[in-house]
Amino acid sequence: MTMSWKSWVHITKLDPDRHLDRDAIEIVATSGTDALMLSGTLNVTPENLTELYDCVRDYDLPIVVEPADPSGARFDGIDLVFVPSVLNASHPRWIIGQHERWVRDYAIDWERVVPEAYIVLNPASSVAKVTGADCTLSPADAASYATVADRYFRFPVVYIEYSGTYGDPKVVEAVSESVSNARLFYGGGINSAERAAEMSGYADTIIVGNAVYEAGIDALKATVRAVR
Repeated sequence: MTMSWKSWVHITKLDPDRHLDRDAIEIVATSGTDALMLSGTLNVTPENLTELYDCVRDYDLPIVVEPADPSGARFDGIDLVFVPSVLNASHPRWIIGQHERWVRDYAIDWERVVPEAYIVLNPASSVAKVTGADCTLSPADAASYATVADRYFRFPVVYIEYSGTYGDPKVVEAVSESVSNARLFYGGGINSAERAAEMSGYADTIIVGNAVYEAGIDALKATVRAVR
């Protein structure tokens, strides 16, 4: 399971702080998405993470946790832990500081850790506000960050995050042209087949999150069909 993530083209992100009933979760888990990512920026606790995990654990689908801070990480029953470093954050806490605390204070199964180089570009998003991310980047700026992540730091994932809104395809295109080793993830505002098809033309993997809660399960299914 550890290496198969490199073949994923569609990941559905479920937020432990948002509610889906079990019928909806079953539809999500059987939609054809490649994996479920349990992830959120605010109000993610061990308790609500466990509650969500218990709802998805029995499906034949990889389960990934993406913690906002070390307390949100878990390995029990989880296939992989994707760990973000927000490269355009205003404080090194979000690039390496939280990670140092994680290494110091928690037991880590390194075989299941996948580092992500995040480039956050929606100033209204929770992740941008929490990390103080510089969201004014031009396509060339974003591509430069991605090149540093890919060529210098050797991150296996570069993640363009527009969380909550649909991003600029020109930015994603520029980043895709600058990344040669890392896998390019895109997340933000994908709530239709058209948007899924457009961004998957540049990104290796699209992440669909808010659409599950706001546009509905049919929209999620449409995004899956669009990338197949």
